[in-house]
Amino acid sequence: MPFAAGNATKGASLFKTRCAQCHTTGAGEPNKVGPNLHGIFGRKSGQADNFSYTAANVNKGVTWSEETLFEYLENPKKYIPGTKMAFAGLKKDGDRNDLISYLKDACA
Repeated sequence: MPFAAGNATKGASLFKTRCAQCHTTGAGEPNKVGPNLHGIFGRKSGQADNFSYTAANVNKGVTWSEETLFEYLENPKKYIPGTKMAFAGLKKDGDRNDLISYLKDACA
């Protein structure tokens, strides 16, 4: 199933509980354990400024879009074997749609 527009408000809640401990979204905000996600859409994997990625992330060469994030967020370690991201993923399509809809607003 491909990405479909979701509920950004629900996505914000998911981000707060599942992602914010490791990621920020605002322009100029610092990296945490994970990179700042501002500007992620259209950026290649492993390319956020001032963040040390694994070779797996850099070499994957995927361009982040709604569709690629939808696949990635289901199971990050399967999508990019060797990633250091400890997140197990969001198995429900609706949760991924909601989170990505939030990120489209928060990271622009």
